Amino acid sequence: MTDLQYNLLNEPHIRVVPLGAMTLPGLLAALARDEVEGFPALRPHQVPFWHMFLVQLAALALHGAGETEIPTDEPNWTRLLRRLTRDFPDDEPWCLLVKDSTKPAFMQPPVPVGVELGNVIPSPDALDLLITAKNHDLKQSIARESAVEDWVCALVSLQTGEGYGGKGNQGIARMNGGSSSRPMLTLAPLPVPMDGGLPPPRAGAWFRRDVRALLAKRDDILEQSPLDYRMDHGLGLIWLAPWPEGKQLQINELDIWFIEVCRRVRLIMADDGRITGRKGTSKETRILAKHLKGALGDPYAPVHKTENKNFTLSGGDFDYRTVTELFLSGDWVRPLLAEPASFESNGATLVLVASALARGNSKTEGFKSRMIPVGGKISRALGPKRAELHQLAQEQMKTIAAFDKALRDALVLAAAKGERDRIKQALYTFTNTARAHLDRYADTIFFERLWARFEAQEMGSEALRAEEMEFTRLLWDCTRTIFDEALPSMPCAGLFRHRAEARARQKLNVVVRNAYPELFPHATPLDTDEENANHAS
Repeated sequence: MTDLQYNLLNEPHIRVVPLGAMTLPGLLAALARDEVEGFPALRPHQVPFWHMFLVQLAALALHGAGETEIPTDEPNWTRLLRRLTRDFPDDEPWCLLVKDSTKPAFMQPPVPVGVELGNVIPSPDALDLLITAKNHDLKQSIARESAVEDWVCALVSLQTGEGYGGKGNQGIARMNGGSSSRPMLTLAPLPVPMDGGLPPPRAGAWFRRDVRALLAKRDDILEQSPLDYRMDHGLGLIWLAPWPEGKQLQINELDIWFIEVCRRVRLIMADDGRITGRKGTSKETRILAKHLKGALGDPYAPVHKTENKNFTLSGGDFDYRTVTELFLSGDWVRPLLAEPASFESNGATLVLVASALARGNSKTEGFKSRMIPVGGKISRALGPKRAELHQLAQEQMKTIAAFDKALRDALVLAAAKGERDRIKQALYTFTNTARAHLDRYADTIFFERLWARFEAQEMGSEALRAEEMEFTRLLWDCTRTIFDEALPSMPCAGLFRHRAEARARQKLNVVVRNAYPELFPHATPLDTDEENANHAS
């Protein structure tokens, strides 16, 4: 092989829909023109890492050149990227294969003399950050007939999102511990809705928005940061720097938007002409930042206000509880890009994008992603009226909890043959599926109704009450449907089933009627008292 192969600056290796294969500068130009429909080589979990990489790369390149206008042509992007690596006139940092391992290659730091990379990487999916040890749902090392772009995507997701993987396999600095993950919480321009639901944000519009926001707020963020980042000339592309064994980079050497690498990796050409790779270990993490718990000023990551740590999704999901906690509670500092930008119009509807690869101890809990439309009034209220929104969200959660309890108590009564004295703790397990179903439904309507409730406040108490009752009515309709579907599955002997189901249905109606009499407009207080008396007997 030649000394340098697959130069991303001048060879088209990244497929873009509908434009075909492009160079990296060509891709950045196409994004700036908003001509990109998608990336066919990206696996779902790689999408957020790829977006964050491109945005940080563009912001670093523009700031380094003292420019703020985002170019729409390929030559200018080529110039800007080469300026980032001007100490390497042969473009080694942009080449996938570099024969001299003491020099950097794309997302591959130099290998120090005396360090051996002994583990073979047969395919891009074997390099990627997903943990597939049991080889069940997602198979291991199957992408043998892979393209250059598959390796590019795998390198980006590994080096910017990997956690601790055992002795010597270090994780990135932008996460709270090795078993955590790098989250993404950001606003993006709202895509045009489709019949099948809300599509992902347009890559170009989202890219432009984030790059502009980073450049506009850079000085303010640096002044507010408790960390000693360099104002200028900090190391942005971490793979450029030598990596002697045991040596760690200090925060005061870095640019605040740095793109990190966390593993020793080198790609090589195998004898059969295919790209393969080798990887090694390191005694220490690349950046000395473990004590910072991931709170490094990542423009995409929420940081806890009092504990000063990055958010960790763990085995959870971005359900209404988690999003409310991160976005509205005030306990978390929302990342820069999750705030409306100064150049976005007051009436612009945005979409909240939340993504993370949930991780555990040497395992993945799944890729979690969610998009929530956020109207212009809501996005502008996130700062001054955040507490108000949070209070409304808490009220909706109380309503969900009330229906959850009513459903649980009614179904468990059926499982206890209709006799309250027979209710045991173990019987509640039979209600879990139905309760989860209700919670999922509540999740689908939670934020739409929350935004409507917030805006109804401006129209007076009657409008607000009408929105409150609409949310309650929707939950009640769903609760009754779920109850009817779940009731036959409750374990109960046939001899007692008719009585058990009748008492369970009565229990559900009485509890909900007492809490929300408006849902039963034709009932009288006497009716309710009689049912309570019958139930007690």
